[in-house]
Amino acid sequence: MIDTVKLPRFGVTAALVADTFQEAMARWLFWGLFGLSTLLILFFLFILKIDVVEGAVSLLGLQKTSHSFADLRRIVHLAYSQVALFLYVWGTFLAVFASAGLLPSVLEPGRIGLLLSKPITRPALLMGRFLGNLLIIAANIGYLILSIWVIIGLKTGFWDPAFLLTIPITVFVFAVLLCVVVFIGVVFESAPVAVMVAAALMLTSGILAQKDKVVRLLSSEWSRDLWIWLYWASPKVWDLGRAMMNLISDRSAEWWAPAWTSAVFGIVVLAGAIQIFQKRDY
Repeated sequence: MIDTVKLPRFGVTAALVADTFQEAMARWLFWGLFGLSTLLILFFLFILKIDVVEGAVSLLGLQKTSHSFADLRRIVHLAYSQVALFLYVWGTFLAVFASAGLLPSVLEPGRIGLLLSKPITRPALLMGRFLGNLLIIAANIGYLILSIWVIIGLKTGFWDPAFLLTIPITVFVFAVLLCVVVFIGVVFESAPVAVMVAAALMLTSGILAQKDKVVRLLSSEWSRDLWIWLYWASPKVWDLGRAMMNLISDRSAEWWAPAWTSAVFGIVVLAGAIQIFQKRDY
């Protein structure tokens, strides 16, 4: 349990982050995350069959055939982008599932009362928990993606640093979804509801992203405006995944608007969670 009596103000957040790490380890969430990532890394080691000898390539079971260096480079770029997309989806879903229970556990009767009896402000308590969750997931995502990058690099000889963009993009998208998890955790104190809402936002982002096609099919002006408003008001999980693939494949990518609008969404939702948490009577 956290003892903040003798801690300076700047040390309170660090203590809360450390407490989140300790709880994640005690609940086996930390080790479970890294265990699943290790299994995925071993799976890639087993199935990834890339052999660059005398201009031949065999990628993920494809038959060997002759390729120029430029063709081979395009193939590896394509492989990097496809693997990055898989890790992006896998990492985000797994992170949401793993982190959803860490906030409601703080709000359990008895524990929340003890924490609030200490010299900790409610925003600091919530932000310490948020940062602890984020750092745990960032460490796991970094471990997973760096390991896969090393495996592909050793087998192909192509060390494309663009693949490492998967780390900040995945962590950023998770941070936005974690704001939703925190908000639902404060309002409903339910991990399953937090997971369902975050997963729904991930799935619907792909549907809302088809706005250019859908608005031409909608018959009324208000429905078109509603669809566009919902698109811009929600996190752009699908758009950022597509932008990540384009950047890794060395193509132009629309990423700035999806990034800043998603960041604004996360900030507003997290601010709402803090406001509700400050007024909640425990």
